Amino acid sequence: MKPISEMNFPETLRYSNEHEWITTENGTFLVGISDYAQEQLGDIVFVELPEVGATFSAGDEFGTVESVKAASELYMPIDCTVLKVNPALEDAPEIVNTNPYTDGWMLEVKPKDPAQLDTLLTVAQYMAMLKEKE
Repeated sequence: MKPISEMNFPETLRYSNEHEWITTENGTFLVGISDYAQEQLGDIVFVELPEVGATFSAGDEFGTVESVKAASELYMPIDCTVLKVNPALEDAPEIVNTNPYTDGWMLEVKPKDPAQLDTLLTVAQYMAMLKEKE
């Protein structure tokens, strides 16, 4: 596994303690998993995501990522409604390994309260949390 110092953590994103990321995109938000999470999982072979229209509260389980090593639950960082699921992940879940922040996004969601974004970790806070685990 790559050292944390060699992983990619974009400054423009917010992160959850469970290793999901979220960012604003034209009034909606995109959600995915961090470079750290995909590194921990290894080669991703399947992504199970919710239906469009599903609603979640912050902390709710919204899906599963399966790799050759393990399966891991996904947790919603904010209260929201699912607007879109990334269709590319159905046929090519390995995109999450190669581009977790661009092509490997998982959901487009409409936040119930956009201010919840401010309760999530900045990149500096997220990296500090990861370094404590080393």
